[in-house]
Amino acid sequence: MLSRLQYFPIGLFGAVMGWAGVALSYYAAYELMMLPVLVAQIMLGITALLFMLLLTTYTIKIFKEFNAVKHEFNHPISLNFFPTISISFLLIGLLLSESHPVLGEVLWFIGAIMQLIFTLVIINRWIHHDTWEIVHATPAWFIPVVGNIVVPLGAVAYGYNELGWFFFSIGITFWLILKAIVMYRLIFHPFLQPMLIPTLFILIAPPAMGFLAYVALNNYQIDNFAHILYYAGLFITLMLFVQGKRFINIPFAISWWAYTFPIAAITNASFMMYELTANKSFGYIASFFIALLTALMVHLTLRTLIAVFNKEICVPPKH
Repeated sequence: MLSRLQYFPIGLFGAVMGWAGVALSYYAAYELMMLPVLVAQIMLGITALLFMLLLTTYTIKIFKEFNAVKHEFNHPISLNFFPTISISFLLIGLLLSESHPVLGEVLWFIGAIMQLIFTLVIINRWIHHDTWEIVHATPAWFIPVVGNIVVPLGAVAYGYNELGWFFFSIGITFWLILKAIVMYRLIFHPFLQPMLIPTLFILIAPPAMGFLAYVALNNYQIDNFAHILYYAGLFITLMLFVQGKRFINIPFAISWWAYTFPIAAITNASFMMYELTANKSFGYIASFFIALLTALMVHLTLRTLIAVFNKEICVPPKH
């Protein structure tokens, strides 16, 4: 076990984010479309169990295979997946805000503190380095940014609005900076390696989550800036959907989980637009996205379990 433990990928926490995102979508569908709340509760249970399993395993890896963890943390791409742990804490804390508010607030606080630490450390790594090049910049670099935009959702739920604005400001500012850098890299430099192509969907998350966070901080009022954030996320989603063939032909990898949370983000943003504007068009859009998200989650979960059974995960990377 220990020989394979060193290859346990930090990117697997993206599955927790995906399940948390779909659970949030089904809670929204329960409130707006009268779907059974039991479905959302089951998904929350799966999310919590998966997170505990992965967190326990990765904690063991830290103690047993510290050099492997250090290597991941010093890598220009895998470094940016470490905030998936703090984001998982934040999302589960948000999901528990109504049913178990005390536990949820504790988890949210842990996630917020970890997110701030990761953001400070990673931005310093971006600035102070001597080996990274522009080709190392991928959409995965948005993950530390997205984490800051997730914080305000729990901040509003637990009554820490000013803290929410603090993290929102960080996320939006660095989203705009990184967006320019990543787009420059994508347009003027060699395209992403096949295993990294699914991370293009991460481009959806900052504006979609930014919309949800901003609306929550803005007392659930839709203003012009909210429209800009939502439609930016929707356009990026459409832009990626028209490239569907490119994504379908990619061999399965853990990076496929990068599809899930961004699609969940635009799904929840569409539900929010439907709820606050009563425009049925947004209801149809949200219904389409949640159906797609559900099918995607079933497929990815089965595909990942098959990979685990066939011992295709936790193996040395292919060169």
